[in-house]
Amino acid sequence: MRFHTRKWVKPEDLNPNGTLFGGRLLAWIDEEVALYSIIQLENAKVVTKHMSEINFKSSAKPGDIVEIGIDVVKFGNTSITLSCEVRNIMTRETIISVDTITMVNLSEDGKPLAHGKTQIEYIKDRLER
Repeated sequence: MRFHTRKWVKPEDLNPNGTLFGGRLLAWIDEEVALYSIIQLENAKVVTKHMSEINFKSSAKPGDIVEIGIDVVKFGNTSITLSCEVRNIMTRETIISVDTITMVNLSEDGKPLAHGKTQIEYIKDRLER
């Protein structure tokens, strides 16, 4: 799992119980996988098609720092499927795991578009092109 982004849990991120609101966390995950997919597929028109069952395992409280990790599960013809884990750096516990998130590459007119990618590309690989 590659952990790319850290978020600081602030008062506006809390639920009435005083812990991290699950909806806020899911928004952070959706944004992170979208950015990752856009970079990998080299197309700004990428949308979330499917998110598998999510499993909340622990929480975070104000002042905690969480980090979002992503792995590529597979490249499809028009999609990329990712897995995600979010962990609390302060407690070292996993907060949530999502087995699969499918992102679809779109054309200018919003239709699924083949992307031609078969493996993860890193910045250094693109600089060598």
